Amino acid sequence: MTRLSVNLNKVALLRNARALGIPSVTRAASIALDAGAHGITVHPRPDERHIRIADVHDLAALLKQHPGVEYNIEGNPFENALDLVREVRPHQFTLVPDDPGQSTSDHGWDLARDGERLGPLIEEVKALGVRVSLFMDPLPEAILRAADIGADRIELYTEPYAAHFGSKREDEVLAQYTAAARAAQSAGLGINAGHDLNRVNLPRFIGEVPGVLEVSIGHALIADALELGLAATVREYLAAIGQRA
Repeated sequence: MTRLSVNLNKVALLRNARALGIPSVTRAASIALDAGAHGITVHPRPDERHIRIADVHDLAALLKQHPGVEYNIEGNPFENALDLVREVRPHQFTLVPDDPGQSTSDHGWDLARDGERLGPLIEEVKALGVRVSLFMDPLPEAILRAADIGADRIELYTEPYAAHFGSKREDEVLAQYTAAARAAQSAGLGINAGHDLNRVNLPRFIGEVPGVLEVSIGHALIADALELGLAATVREYLAAIGQRA
Protein backbone atom coordinates (compact mmCIF):
# COMPACT_ATOMS: atom_id res chain seq x y z
CA MET A 1 0.00 0.00 0.00
CA THR A 2 1.25 3.45 -0.91
CA ARG A 3 0.79 6.01 1.85
CA LEU A 4 0.27 9.76 1.44
CA SER A 5 2.30 12.19 3.54
CA VAL A 6 1.24 15.83 3.24
CA ASN A 7 4.06 18.36 3.19
CA LEU A 8 3.01 21.56 4.99
CA ASN A 9 5.86 23.85 3.94
CA LYS A 10 3.68 25.96 1.64
CA VAL A 11 1.07 26.46 4.35
CA ALA A 12 3.82 27.82 6.60
CA LEU A 13 5.16 30.01 3.79
CA LEU A 14 1.77 31.69 3.42
CA ARG A 15 1.42 32.01 7.20
CA ASN A 16 4.79 33.74 7.43
CA ALA A 17 3.70 36.50 5.03
CA ARG A 18 1.76 38.16 7.88
CA ALA A 19 2.16 38.27 11.65
CA LEU A 20 -1.34 36.89 12.19
CA GLY A 21 -0.70 33.18 12.65
CA ILE A 22 -2.99 32.22 9.77
CA PRO A 23 -3.24 29.86 8.09
CA SER A 24 -2.42 27.57 10.99
CA VAL A 25 0.04 24.80 10.21
CA THR A 26 -1.39 22.55 12.91
CA ARG A 27 -4.95 23.21 11.75
CA ALA A 28 -3.93 22.27 8.20
CA ALA A 29 -2.37 19.08 9.55
CA SER A 30 -5.56 18.20 11.40
CA ILE A 31 -7.71 18.75 8.29
CA ALA A 32 -5.38 16.60 6.18
CA LEU A 33 -5.38 13.79 8.74
CA ASP A 34 -9.14 13.89 9.20
CA ALA A 35 -9.46 13.58 5.41
CA GLY A 36 -7.37 10.40 5.47
CA ALA A 37 -3.73 11.42 4.98
CA HIS A 38 -1.35 8.87 6.42
CA GLY A 39 1.39 11.25 7.48
CA ILE A 40 2.74 14.77 7.77
CA THR A 41 6.01 15.99 6.30
CA VAL A 42 7.98 19.14 7.08
CA HIS A 43 11.26 20.37 5.63
CA PRO A 44 12.54 23.14 7.93
CA ARG A 45 15.32 25.30 6.50
CA PRO A 46 17.89 27.09 8.68
CA ASP A 47 16.39 30.51 7.83
CA GLU A 48 12.86 29.35 8.82
CA ARG A 49 11.44 30.83 5.63
CA HIS A 50 8.48 28.49 5.91
CA ILE A 51 8.42 25.77 8.59
CA ARG A 52 9.74 27.13 11.87
CA ILE A 53 11.34 25.22 14.72
CA ALA A 54 8.23 25.91 16.79
CA ASP A 55 6.10 24.28 14.07
CA VAL A 56 8.19 21.11 14.25
CA HIS A 57 7.48 20.82 17.96
CA ASP A 58 3.81 21.82 17.67
CA LEU A 59 3.22 19.16 15.03
CA ALA A 60 5.01 16.56 17.12
CA ALA A 61 2.61 17.31 19.97
CA LEU A 62 -0.39 17.14 17.64
CA LEU A 63 0.63 13.82 16.11
CA LYS A 64 0.87 12.20 19.52
CA GLN A 65 -2.94 12.38 19.42
CA HIS A 66 -2.99 10.42 16.13
CA PRO A 67 -1.53 6.95 16.68
CA GLY A 68 -0.43 5.34 13.45
CA VAL A 69 0.17 8.65 11.66
CA GLU A 70 3.75 9.10 10.49
CA TYR A 71 5.83 12.20 11.13
CA ASN A 72 8.52 12.75 8.52
CA ILE A 73 11.17 15.45 8.93
CA GLU A 74 13.22 16.26 5.85
CA GLY A 75 16.43 18.23 5.74
CA ASN A 76 20.16 18.41 5.47
CA PRO A 77 21.82 16.64 8.43
CA PHE A 78 24.80 18.97 8.12
CA GLU A 79 22.58 22.02 8.68
CA ASN A 80 19.76 22.24 11.26
CA ALA A 81 17.76 19.10 10.62
CA LEU A 82 19.66 16.58 12.73
CA ASP A 83 19.30 18.64 15.91
CA LEU A 84 15.53 18.68 15.40
CA VAL A 85 15.47 14.93 14.86
CA ARG A 86 17.37 14.42 18.10
CA GLU A 87 14.82 16.54 19.96
CA VAL A 88 11.60 15.34 18.34
CA ARG A 89 12.40 11.77 17.27
CA PRO A 90 9.99 11.59 14.33
CA HIS A 91 9.07 8.30 12.71
CA GLN A 92 11.26 9.06 9.72
CA PHE A 93 14.14 11.38 8.86
CA THR A 94 14.63 12.01 5.15
CA LEU A 95 18.16 13.26 4.58
CA VAL A 96 18.26 15.77 1.71
CA PRO A 97 21.45 17.35 0.28
CA ASP A 98 20.12 20.88 -0.18
CA ASP A 99 22.12 24.03 0.48
CA PRO A 100 20.69 26.65 2.85
CA GLY A 101 19.94 29.09 0.04
CA GLN A 102 18.18 26.68 -2.31
CA SER A 103 14.55 27.50 -3.05
CA THR A 104 13.75 23.78 -3.24
CA SER A 105 15.52 20.44 -3.38
CA ASP A 106 16.86 19.72 -6.85
CA HIS A 107 19.10 16.63 -6.68
CA GLY A 108 19.81 13.49 -4.69
CA TRP A 109 22.86 12.53 -2.67
CA ASP A 110 26.22 11.87 -4.29
CA LEU A 111 27.17 8.96 -2.05
CA ALA A 112 30.56 8.47 -3.69
CA ARG A 113 31.39 11.90 -2.24
CA ASP A 114 29.23 12.07 0.89
CA GLY A 115 28.60 8.46 1.87
CA GLU A 116 31.51 8.16 4.30
CA ARG A 117 30.46 11.16 6.38
CA LEU A 118 26.78 10.24 6.21
CA GLY A 119 27.35 6.75 7.61
CA PRO A 120 27.89 7.74 11.28
CA LEU A 121 24.91 10.13 11.17
CA ILE A 122 22.67 7.41 9.80
CA GLU A 123 23.82 5.09 12.56
CA GLU A 124 23.04 7.73 15.20
CA VAL A 125 19.55 8.42 13.82
CA LYS A 126 18.70 4.73 13.69
CA ALA A 127 19.88 4.37 17.28
CA LEU A 128 17.24 6.97 18.20
CA GLY A 129 14.59 4.64 16.79
CA VAL A 130 14.04 6.82 13.71
CA ARG A 131 13.78 5.36 10.20
CA VAL A 132 16.32 6.79 7.74
CA SER A 133 15.48 7.65 4.15
CA LEU A 134 17.96 9.14 1.68
CA PHE A 135 16.82 11.52 -1.08
CA MET A 136 18.20 9.96 -4.27
CA ASP A 137 18.23 10.39 -8.02
CA PRO A 138 16.95 7.34 -9.97
CA LEU A 139 20.40 5.79 -10.41
CA PRO A 140 20.55 2.09 -9.51
CA GLU A 141 24.25 2.01 -8.61
CA ALA A 142 23.90 5.02 -6.30
CA ILE A 143 20.88 3.44 -4.63
CA LEU A 144 22.86 0.30 -3.89
CA ARG A 145 25.37 2.50 -2.04
CA ALA A 146 22.50 3.82 0.09
CA ALA A 147 21.95 0.30 1.37
CA ASP A 148 25.67 -0.13 2.02
CA ILE A 149 25.79 2.90 4.36
CA GLY A 150 22.79 1.79 6.40
CA ALA A 151 19.73 3.58 5.03
CA ASP A 152 16.33 1.98 5.57
CA ARG A 153 14.67 3.62 2.57
CA ILE A 154 15.35 5.90 -0.34
CA GLU A 155 13.13 8.72 -1.54
CA LEU A 156 13.22 8.95 -5.32
CA TYR A 157 13.57 12.55 -6.53
CA THR A 158 10.74 12.68 -9.04
CA GLU A 159 11.05 16.12 -10.66
CA PRO A 160 12.53 14.64 -13.88
CA TYR A 161 9.53 12.33 -14.19
CA ALA A 162 7.12 15.21 -13.59
CA ALA A 163 8.97 17.43 -16.07
CA HIS A 164 8.71 14.82 -18.83
CA PHE A 165 5.19 13.63 -18.06
CA GLY A 166 3.13 13.93 -21.23
CA SER A 167 6.22 14.30 -23.42
CA LYS A 168 7.87 11.90 -25.87
CA ARG A 169 10.40 11.00 -23.18
CA GLU A 170 7.85 10.02 -20.53
CA ASP A 171 8.25 6.27 -21.06
CA GLU A 172 12.05 6.49 -21.13
CA VAL A 173 12.26 8.54 -17.94
CA LEU A 174 9.71 6.41 -16.12
CA ALA A 175 11.77 3.33 -17.00
CA GLN A 176 14.69 4.87 -15.09
CA TYR A 177 12.54 5.04 -11.97
CA THR A 178 11.35 1.49 -12.43
CA ALA A 179 14.96 0.29 -12.67
CA ALA A 180 15.94 2.35 -9.63
CA ALA A 181 13.05 0.94 -7.60
CA ARG A 182 13.99 -2.61 -8.53
CA ALA A 183 17.57 -1.93 -7.45
CA ALA A 184 16.26 -0.64 -4.13
CA GLN A 185 14.10 -3.72 -3.65
CA SER A 186 17.02 -6.01 -4.46
CA ALA A 187 19.06 -4.26 -1.74
CA GLY A 188 16.29 -4.52 0.84
CA LEU A 189 15.49 -0.81 0.81
CA GLY A 190 12.01 0.63 1.15
CA ILE A 191 10.95 3.12 -1.53
CA ASN A 192 9.47 6.58 -1.06
CA ALA A 193 8.99 9.23 -3.74
CA GLY A 194 8.46 12.94 -3.93
CA HIS A 195 8.89 16.24 -5.74
CA ASP A 196 6.45 17.71 -8.27
CA LEU A 197 4.15 14.72 -8.12
CA ASN A 198 0.50 15.67 -8.56
CA ARG A 199 -2.90 14.06 -8.95
CA VAL A 200 -2.45 13.82 -12.73
CA ASN A 201 0.99 12.19 -12.92
CA LEU A 202 0.72 10.09 -9.75
CA PRO A 203 -1.46 7.22 -11.04
CA ARG A 204 0.98 6.11 -13.72
CA PHE A 205 3.99 6.47 -11.43
CA ILE A 206 2.38 4.37 -8.69
CA GLY A 207 1.08 1.88 -11.24
CA GLU A 208 4.43 1.21 -12.89
CA VAL A 209 7.15 1.88 -10.31
CA PRO A 210 7.20 -1.15 -8.01
CA GLY A 211 7.09 -1.04 -4.26
CA VAL A 212 6.41 2.65 -3.57
CA LEU A 213 5.55 2.78 0.12
CA GLU A 214 5.05 6.51 0.53
CA VAL A 215 4.70 9.70 -1.49
CA SER A 216 5.38 13.07 0.12
CA ILE A 217 3.52 15.88 -1.63
CA GLY A 218 3.32 19.55 -0.78
CA HIS A 219 3.41 22.18 -3.52
CA ALA A 220 0.90 20.65 -5.93
CA LEU A 221 -1.40 19.47 -3.16
CA ILE A 222 -1.59 22.89 -1.50
CA ALA A 223 -2.05 24.56 -4.91
CA ASP A 224 -4.96 22.23 -5.64
CA ALA A 225 -6.39 22.97 -2.21
CA LEU A 226 -6.81 26.63 -3.19
CA GLU A 227 -9.41 25.46 -5.71
CA LEU A 228 -10.85 22.32 -4.15
CA GLY A 229 -10.38 22.82 -0.42
CA LEU A 230 -7.78 20.97 1.61
CA ALA A 231 -9.91 18.04 2.75
CA ALA A 232 -11.28 17.39 -0.75
CA THR A 233 -7.77 17.65 -2.21
CA VAL A 234 -6.37 15.08 0.22
CA ARG A 235 -9.14 12.71 -0.84
CA GLU A 236 -8.28 13.34 -4.51
CA TYR A 237 -4.63 12.45 -3.87
CA LEU A 238 -5.58 9.33 -1.95
CA ALA A 239 -7.62 8.27 -4.97
CA ALA A 240 -4.64 9.01 -7.25
CA ILE A 241 -2.48 6.53 -5.32
CA GLY A 242 -5.24 3.94 -5.22
CA GLN A 243 -6.40 4.56 -1.66
CA ARG A 244 -9.69 5.56 -0.14
CA ALA A 245 -10.13 7.94 2.79
